[in-house]
Amino acid sequence: MKVVEIQKPGAPEVLVPGVRQDPVAGIGEVLIRVAASGVNRPDVLQRTGSYPVPPGASDIPGLEVAGVIEAGDPAAMDSAGLAIGDRVCALVAGGGYAERCVAPAGQCLPVPHGLSDVEAASLPETFFTVWSNVFDRARLQAGEVLLVQGGTSGIGVTAIQMAKALGAMVIATAGSDDKCAACLALGADHAINYKTQDFVAEVKRLTDGAGVNVVLDMVAGGYVAREIECLAEDGRLVLIAVQGGVKSEFNAGLVLRKRLTVTGSTLRPRPVEFKAAIAKALKAKVWSLIESGHIKPVIHSVFDALAVGDDLPSGAARAHALMESNQHIGKIVLTWGDA
Repeated sequence: MKVVEIQKPGAPEVLVPGVRQDPVAGIGEVLIRVAASGVNRPDVLQRTGSYPVPPGASDIPGLEVAGVIEAGDPAAMDSAGLAIGDRVCALVAGGGYAERCVAPAGQCLPVPHGLSDVEAASLPETFFTVWSNVFDRARLQAGEVLLVQGGTSGIGVTAIQMAKALGAMVIATAGSDDKCAACLALGADHAINYKTQDFVAEVKRLTDGAGVNVVLDMVAGGYVAREIECLAEDGRLVLIAVQGGVKSEFNAGLVLRKRLTVTGSTLRPRPVEFKAAIAKALKAKVWSLIESGHIKPVIHSVFDALAVGDDLPSGAARAHALMESNQHIGKIVLTWGDA
């Protein structure tokens, strides 16, 4: 099969076309003929050598795919309600930048009715992450207020739409007025340009001083102290990345007085059973919202994964360069043939 592999840690140009043996589905797994692969920030970190591959996972990057089941463990497929020929999207621990990919059956979801493979490939990583952190860990409830940092990222556009569809009020931050407008168009109640406004002051103004119930943060570092100031009593701060650094200093007295919870998680190394439980929750509570149009995939750009250009050796390399520019709104997707 054709793949995109990491030649060595480095800049986007280290993502080069390659050829590997087709993977074989093992116990509990299915083999997917991949039509499209989502691009995510952890792929960039893996490419630069900053995110080691979990034990047992493929060294080929890519954490989400969409395509057709070609083979698999019959018992696992039966248990998951899957069959050969089904169109699915799946969360994987690696191996997504390839024409074929194995995935645990429990981490596969049917492609929502009406969606293309490109749209379906944009769903798993962000939807699993947002559900696990915002709704499971942070326990966001209808009527509460969520602050989403980076509202136009893949995670951000998912969090805004999912929270709104499930009855929460949403405040999003973004780095330009155009991106703030995009957040509002996605359903955010308010958008804050963090480059020209103090998001702490704005959050307090927008909530009449009460603060927000939940913060979803991908920055960490110096943001943590400011986010703790933003939280209402019994508020929850959930960290899912550390783009601003791993060290934070904050007012612990506020944590005590307001009874705050500071938590976080990474999804990739969690066991299959954990991810399969998220898949079941998404299918039961979110998939119908996608099929009804209440939640829509947001695709910024699509690249032919293997296309060689004058500047970079693959479409995947161009996709990574775009992601690192932070100019995108929503998801970046790679295609393998017609999608």
